[in-house]
Amino acid sequence: MTLSRILEGIRPADEAAKAQACQRLHDMGKPLGSLGVLEEDLIALAGAQGTPDVDLSRRRVAVFCADNGVVAQGVTQCGQEVTAIVTENLARRATTVCIMADHSNCDVLPINIGVARPVSGEKILQRPIRMGTADMTREPAMTPAECEAAILVGVETALRSREEGYRILLTGEMGIGNTTSSSAVASVLLGTPVEEMTGRGAGLSSEGLARKIGAIRTAIALHAPDPANPLDVLSKVGGLDLAGMVGLCLGGAYCRTPVLLDGFISNVAALIAVRLCPSVSDYILASHVSAEPAGRRLLEALGKKPLLCAEMRLGEGTGAVAALGPLDLMTAVYREMLCFDEIGVDHYETLV
Repeated sequence: MTLSRILEGIRPADEAAKAQACQRLHDMGKPLGSLGVLEEDLIALAGAQGTPDVDLSRRRVAVFCADNGVVAQGVTQCGQEVTAIVTENLARRATTVCIMADHSNCDVLPINIGVARPVSGEKILQRPIRMGTADMTREPAMTPAECEAAILVGVETALRSREEGYRILLTGEMGIGNTTSSSAVASVLLGTPVEEMTGRGAGLSSEGLARKIGAIRTAIALHAPDPANPLDVLSKVGGLDLAGMVGLCLGGAYCRTPVLLDGFISNVAALIAVRLCPSVSDYILASHVSAEPAGRRLLEALGKKPLLCAEMRLGEGTGAVAALGPLDLMTAVYREMLCFDEIGVDHYETLV
């Protein structure tokens, strides 16, 4: 399946299902809109799934694992070898997101989309496009063909997950140096100075942060990515894990499966997906606002409200998994709450 066919096949969410869910919430025996963003997300889930009977019973966090060549510029605290170690630990269910997922009835799927060395593990989906991106301060991170191939890995993941019965997908990533590539993409797409988009990632010193900002500026000046062409930006200064999550968002929209975003890096991927096809916005939800400097700004650009404000910045999909709890509580209320007529109380009215 080609990327163009996927983009052509994405349709807006089901407005009838959203209206039915909205009416159900209106009839429930509680003040109107009193559960805030939880209610808004419930309505969005109904529209995405195409039914007012929202079902989150089977969920999967897809963790796209890849290395970033820009690590050679000293933009990270630890070495590139950590990506491979954590990828294999994901397969052993020995990372933070795995523990959280075990307690949230959520499956974890690690995907090798571009780790710099071979990784092994029975549960790893092996889809490497190349062994890490190039150093974007010297050459484009990947070719346009590699970029599209990585996106299609994400699309494939979404379509297969739907066939396997998953009703909501979560974005995750693992890749040392990926806040650098994501900050570069965000800076170009939002037309915002690099220093406002770039944070310390996994604990950089002030000197390290200065190198990181300098590397991003060098890459953008060298390649002049076109902000009107998201694929050009992604291929020149992005990452393979970022591209995979773009594909997950597109594939989720194509097969009417909602996608719950993680933090900063996931939101950059979602922004690319929405720029490629605005209707994708109907199928994505925000889990939390990242502690990265650009976290809130990206959510504003996407028009999404986070469920959690916990200053998280771990990645792996941890923020998305953490947000499953509130969504589960909302769906339980939605299914089980009595209506005004059933409790003998007059309906609330919308007052202006």
